[in-house]
Formats: sequence, C-alpha cells, structure tokens
Amino acid sequence: MHIAFLTPEYPHARVQHAAGIGTSVKNLVLALVKKGVTVSVFVYGQKEDAIFQEKGIKIHLIKTQKYKAFGWFWHRKYIQNYLNACIVSEGINLVEAPDWTGITAFVNFKVPVIIRFHGSDTYFCHLEQRNQKFKNFWFEKAAISKAQAFIAPTRFAGELSKKLFNIKNKKIQTIHYGLELNQFENDDPLIYENGLILYIGTIIRKKGVLEFPVIFNKVRNKYPEARLIFIGSDSYDIQTKSKSTWELVQQQFEDDDLNHVSYLGKIPYQEVQDYIKKAHVCVFPTFAETLGMVTIESMALQKPVVNSNIGWAQELIVDGESGYLVHPKDHDELANKIVGLLQDENLCNAIGSAARTRVEAIFDIEKIVAQNITFYKSIIDKF
Repeated sequence: MHIAFLTPEYPHARVQHAAGIGTSVKNLVLALVKKGVTVSVFVYGQKEDAIFQEKGIKIHLIKTQKYKAFGWFWHRKYIQNYLNACIVSEGINLVEAPDWTGITAFVNFKVPVIIRFHGSDTYFCHLEQRNQKFKNFWFEKAAISKAQAFIAPTRFAGELSKKLFNIKNKKIQTIHYGLELNQFENDDPLIYENGLILYIGTIIRKKGVLEFPVIFNKVRNKYPEARLIFIGSDSYDIQTKSKSTWELVQQQFEDDDLNHVSYLGKIPYQEVQDYIKKAHVCVFPTFAETLGMVTIESMALQKPVVNSNIGWAQELIVDGESGYLVHPKDHDELANKIVGLLQDENLCNAIGSAARTRVEAIFDIEKIVAQNITFYKSIIDKF
C-alpha cells in the first residue's frame, strides 16, 4: 500500500511553514512507514521544486505557480497533473488531503481521495461566528463533493463538518491524532518552574489569546509570583485588521502584569517540549479547534492543562480528572482553576499523571496508525 499526503505544511527545514496540521501528518507518516506502508508527502505552496528522502518518506516540494488569470484553477490543475504522474509511476493507491481552502476542488486524481477534517475555513468561521468569503466555502464544498471518504480527529469536528457541508452517503471515520509516546517522556514531572503558566500556539484571536490579560490579572491577584510565557507565531487580526495580534494582546495587560509576561515567538520544536517540562500549568483557552496537538502533547508530558471546554475538547480531557475544561470567556473560573493548581503540588501531580494515562489509552500513535491503515484499505478496496 502506497499512501500520498497532500499538505500545505510539514515540519522540515526546507518547508516554509509547519504547525499543528504538519505535526499530526508527520507523526502519522512516520508511524505508517514503521508498519511497512510506503508514504509520499507532497507539500504545496513552496518556494522551490524539490524531491528528497527523509526517514523512509519521499517528500515532494511543489513550487507555487504564477498565472495571469484564474490562478486558483490552474494551480490546482498543476498539482493534479503532478500527482497523477507520480500515482502512475510510483504506484500510489490513495491520496489524503486537508479540508482547508479545498485544495482538491476541481481536481481529478486517478485514485481515491480521503479528506481529513483538520479544520476548514467554513468550520472555523462557524465556531468564531464570523462571515465567510463565498469563494472559500465554494472551494471547500467542491473539494468535499469529490472526496470518497473523510477522517475527523474528533467526533465533534466530524459531525459539525457533516452538517456544514451537508455530507450524505459518505463515510466519516473518527480517528484521533496520535503521538509517538517515547518521544514525550518526562522523567521528573515534579521538577518545574514555580508559577510558570505556558501557552503554545499561534497568537491569533480564535485561540483565545485576547482572554489572557484579564485571566492573568485575576491569577496574579491571588498568586503574585505567577509568570506567563507565550510561544508561537504572531498573526494578523481579522477583526481589527491589525498586522500583529501580539500587539493587541500586549495593550490589554496591566503594566505590572506585563512585566511578568514573555513572548518568545516561534521556536524550534524540541525547545517547545523543554518549555512544557518547565511549565507549572499549561493553558489553552481556544474558541476554535478540531483537536489541539499542544493539548495532548502537554498531557503526555504530565502537565496539568486548563483547556477550553468547547465541543472537541470534551473528547480530550475528563474534566477534573485529567485536566480542566472551562469556557474561554469564563475568566473567573479559568483563573480559579489555574490558581488552584499553582497552590497545590499534589493536585498538579495527580492531574498530570492522569493526563499521561489518558494519552496512553487514546492518543498512542501505535493504536492510531492501525486505525488509519484499516480505513485506508477499506476505501482502496471499494474504489
């Protein structure tokens, strides 16, 4: 079996961008290769054309093409022709693609296509209650209409996508993202920096970062030595049109609170894990997500997590046992949960330990990869 992944991101020095989607794809493809599956990764939207091997995976970088008119159409046709040539020459059996912006709209591949609901623009606009550009919905709807089947990282993401796109008579399989757990070991979970609160993710409104100034002020009123670190790329703010969401966040902190806040920007992946280990508590008050890789990564490293309680999150954490679930706008409750953890080492240890146990039970890549292989085979056999 030879599976191709079409993706806009992938964690590699030669790839322009990588975030949660790229991490989840890489975790899966590495696990597939270990199981004897042949894997090719096609990363579009790049500055160069290149083909190289890494850890048994053939990676194709597809340079963005420029056209005088209808670039959205001809770019997709270029990807179609490139992949179809590889499908024939390399014996690819199936293509997996993301839902975001409908990259497979108006594309005809010679093999079945599975779309994974990493989070479409339609999905995020719905959760954020903001208007969507018609062309974005049109592209995504067209791509979904051509796919043979779908994978959702949570039941919530699958059911909501099914409703938004009116999907009928096509299989939507829930398969969580997975972690290679031996890469997420914390030998000393009781060694951390006291009072260090950590957020990891894009600095963007939908991730709840604009809630932090109020939450952190309430935390410091009860725990003055608390510190807050942000890690992640800055982003344009769609509501205010500001080029920097981080600037908006900064402006809302009280002056004294801001002296206890650090923004590290985007840092290497291994360093992120080091900061998770240093953290006392990890906090992710996001409004829009399909699963949230940083949440399960933090749980795997035995950190107590205070997380959003919206839809998908209820499939990650058992509230009060393996973490806390609180609505991003409930600032008082978020602060109370954070302070309760900062003040109680035994509670931190118990929740961190339960978090690791839950990740081992549900998000172990060894179990996840087997589910993917079974599903891929079922779709290939029907095609």
